[in-house]
Amino acid sequence: MKGHEIRDTRYEIRDMPSVARRILISDPLAKEGIEKLKENDDFKVTEVAGLGEEELVKTIPSYDALIVRSGTRVTEKVINAAARLKVIGRAGTGVDNVDVEAATKKGIIVMNTPEGNTISAAEHTISMLLALSRNIPQAYISLKGGEWNRKKFMGTEVCGKTLGIVGLGRIGSEVAKRAQGLKMKVIAYDPFTSQEKAEEMGIALFDLEKLLPQVDYLTVHTPLTSQTKGMIGKKEIALMKKGARIINCARGGIVQEDALYEALKTGRLAGAALDVFEKGKPFGSPLLELDSVVLTPHLGASTREAQKKVAVDIAGQIIDALKGGEIRNAVNILTTPPGVQKKIIPWLNLAEKIGNLEAQLLEGHPRKAEVVYSGRLTDTEVGPLTIALIKGLLDSVYEGVNYVNASLLAKERGLKVMETKTSNEEGFANLISVRLTTHKQEKRIDGTVFEKVPHIVRIDDYSLDFVPQGHLLICVNVDKPGAVGKIATTLGKYEVNIGGLQMGRSTPSGKNVSVYTLDSSPSQKAMKELEKIEEVLEAKLIHL
Repeated sequence: MKGHEIRDTRYEIRDMPSVARRILISDPLAKEGIEKLKENDDFKVTEVAGLGEEELVKTIPSYDALIVRSGTRVTEKVINAAARLKVIGRAGTGVDNVDVEAATKKGIIVMNTPEGNTISAAEHTISMLLALSRNIPQAYISLKGGEWNRKKFMGTEVCGKTLGIVGLGRIGSEVAKRAQGLKMKVIAYDPFTSQEKAEEMGIALFDLEKLLPQVDYLTVHTPLTSQTKGMIGKKEIALMKKGARIINCARGGIVQEDALYEALKTGRLAGAALDVFEKGKPFGSPLLELDSVVLTPHLGASTREAQKKVAVDIAGQIIDALKGGEIRNAVNILTTPPGVQKKIIPWLNLAEKIGNLEAQLLEGHPRKAEVVYSGRLTDTEVGPLTIALIKGLLDSVYEGVNYVNASLLAKERGLKVMETKTSNEEGFANLISVRLTTHKQEKRIDGTVFEKVPHIVRIDDYSLDFVPQGHLLICVNVDKPGAVGKIATTLGKYEVNIGGLQMGRSTPSGKNVSVYTLDSSPSQKAMKELEKIEEVLEAKLIHL
């Protein structure tokens, strides 16, 4: 076995027209980025902000590149209308306003600038923490209204208090450094950071349930995914100290606002500071009625420095893509040597799906991923497949992870990736086998491709065959009559339709694994009822 190394590869944009390349900027962009683009005589740059979907559909056909921030929604309809579009650049991190899947199907590269707003977002988090602690906005409003009420706005020191950070990615790590500078004790929950790496930062890692009772302040720094949506809700808040405070400058929806409101209203929590909201803009939210809340209109990246940096970064990336064919920070296309990508696209998809499935099934901090390629894959350049696997592993917990930075992020977090080839096909012409080890568990998942469609054919000791996509319910249950019927009945009770069922078992009357392909996602209430079924040993809801 050998550790995988990143190689410098390039992706070529072919068939570029000889006429001037046209670039549309549909959101306000810092002038430094625009000037960088206009320095190129063979670019024609157009700035038109505030375009709706229909207007963009009419405008986009004649452009080679589109640059957006968070205001423009690049829908499937817009992408399908793009006749010449080669690249979409997001001046910022999140690409939730771009239909990445539709762009990928059409061969359009989507890239972001994951580094540009890190410092600004971290500083805003600390600003919110201090404003929350010292009641600064409330005191200002009171003073401006003619009051002088020092007693009413008695604050609390942060020195010596415990800050819990959910997510130790780029921003979470920078928040930790600043909090330590304020003499706070910093602890964290991050399923993809090793204990050794955290200790280097002076941070102790805990599972979420063990972290919450310790914190005086909780701040979240994860992307919004099916795994992180609503992760701080009524159950989690109940585990926190009475009088603790919550800060969310990451993504709206990670903290359940109804549960937060109830905890603030009853005094369970002393305060909350939010820069992002479940519905984009919080107008009409009951949180606006509370004096214990500090709210800002998504200002995390709103500094001159951050806006300048992301504008210059995306301009440089667009220039490199259109002129030299070099792609940086692509979120949907892996850079590979010429002629390789088309051949391995189905396998790239499979590898990423296996990684994402491993991440959702396993608990604990990943320490080692052993990847074995067998069959005719041994004659293929498998490095890109390993990178796709790592990206899938990290996707659910790190915003901004892409094919360029995935291996580096894994290395920084102490995840050792081993790659090997073998002629032992185990009954398949080609097979990818991944064994992921965390500090708690180990799990093996095998996959192959049939007629260009990825299939999972093994989980641990259980042989299966299912397509890894959509909503999946994976259950480990006692192998006895009636178990599957109870699961199906419970799903039916909550109007969740089963589209397909695959089962595998190791020995009769032992345990089996059942994989249900669902038409919709079961509610939390439905999942709790499934977990209470006597024969069900484990039930995991997976989104792929």
